[in-house]
Amino acid sequence: MAKKTYDLLFKLLLIGDSGVGKTCILFRFSDDAFNTTFISTIGIDFKIKTIELKGKKIKLQIWDTAGQERFHTITTSYYRGAMGIMLVYDITNSKSFENIAKWLRNIDEHANEDVEKMILGNKCDMDENRQVPKDRGEVIAREHGIKFMETSAKNNINIERAFEELAEAILNKTPSGRPDPSELPDRIRAVNPSPGDRPGVISRCC
Repeated sequence: MAKKTYDLLFKLLLIGDSGVGKTCILFRFSDDAFNTTFISTIGIDFKIKTIELKGKKIKLQIWDTAGQERFHTITTSYYRGAMGIMLVYDITNSKSFENIAKWLRNIDEHANEDVEKMILGNKCDMDENRQVPKDRGEVIAREHGIKFMETSAKNNINIERAFEELAEAILNKTPSGRPDPSELPDRIRAVNPSPGDRPGVISRCC
């Protein structure tokens, strides 16, 4: 068997409405890449990145979920076992912010009780189109006792910091780590839809 190249494995989940930039956030963090032509995620997807925190090598397995309602049953099954969840909204889309309350209810319903949470107000580079003031994000995060920050995948603002802070919060209460699941490839598509299922429009994300 190959020797493990990490000390701990943390499973993270990105949730939020379709088009808020979850995939862009994931690719900026994992590959330091940004692409304006991502197609909406079908079902669920993931990437892996190893970081170092407090002298520990931590392998982050980061799951990117589809925001569309028709994938709800698929994606909620991934909440269980997640150690950290990022709730993402788009600061230029007030509806995506209003739906954060719904996503928080989904976490309460489907995730482990001790899961670490963080709210991200994405696309902060588009301040001229802002619909959601920063203090509204801070208020809802404070009400639920969770971390909050604004991010931009396009301009690489707070992306690395967000993942590191979430991982550190998990590390602080997981001194011995979790049992290691079987090794997985760097990237898979867990759902293989027929060509007709793929949305015809390209989601706009930053």
